[in-house]
Amino acid sequence: MTSISLAVGIGLLCALLSALGTNLSFLLKQRGAVEAPDVDMRHPVRSAVDLFRSRWWSIGWGVAAVAFALHVAALTLAPISVGQAVLAGGLVFLAVLAERFFGFELGRRQWLGIVLVAVSLTLLTVTGGGRSEGANSEYSLTGMIVFESVAVGLGLLLFLTHVIDRIRVPPGVPLGVAAGLGFGISDVAIKALSGELEDGVVGLLSPWVVVILSAAVFSFYASARSLQIGEGVAVIAVTSVAANLSTILAGLAVFGDRLGDGPLEIAVRTGAFALILVGAALIPAPVRAGEAIEENAPEQPAAEPQAPPNPGTVRA
Repeated sequence: MTSISLAVGIGLLCALLSALGTNLSFLLKQRGAVEAPDVDMRHPVRSAVDLFRSRWWSIGWGVAAVAFALHVAALTLAPISVGQAVLAGGLVFLAVLAERFFGFELGRRQWLGIVLVAVSLTLLTVTGGGRSEGANSEYSLTGMIVFESVAVGLGLLLFLTHVIDRIRVPPGVPLGVAAGLGFGISDVAIKALSGELEDGVVGLLSPWVVVILSAAVFSFYASARSLQIGEGVAVIAVTSVAANLSTILAGLAVFGDRLGDGPLEIAVRTGAFALILVGAALIPAPVRAGEAIEENAPEQPAAEPQAPPNPGTVRA
């Protein structure tokens, strides 16, 4: 085994451990978020303090910090598309942990969606597309600007979708996807920055540091709020899918990872991308399910009829 392949192998192991830690941390943070006061972007500091006063949120963030360190190692040591495929393939950890240890009950639709996404993302790795000679932190500046701009635009659009009540979508899902795109933006910038850090500490003067910090702050609040208002497993899953899929696409479009070595391999991987989208769409419960719950809720006793107002009374 060459030194390059050994480094890639270590990177993929870091990615697998990061996937386990990330899903565990999300479930811990979800438990803490629902116990904390509502996140209010008009008071960001107070909202952050309220979140960290929750024991489970703080524990979740501790686990997330370890997972993030492993994530950075994976991005640095392995090709970005392959590393992200392993990270996203660990989505099955979410379903197992949620049902076994956190009291969630997943329906067949959610299990099918999660397994379909995990298998499809793993297929991207098994087929070998995206292989490169090493970590491959060299990138196209034009491709980077286009990718980050599109991702930011989609994130803001999804945020507006969350704000507009008339759009009928499962609560928290648009905000979860927006948070996932923010994580993806940060991951891609980290990958670009890892190459510039080869020149020493001066690499920290890169504009990508600003992108990383801005995306991280946005994702922090968007993810916390999505966990408060949405169904836990669905929100965590779509956040993970958005983050990993966007970063895999960035590996292909920005860092020059290969989609495949032949027509068959390219077709298989293209189909896997399509199945990822199908699986992600299956994970959130339909909006009608929430309406059915409201319809089956116990009826409240009818209010006693009030006497008609006095015709001589003037109402404001």
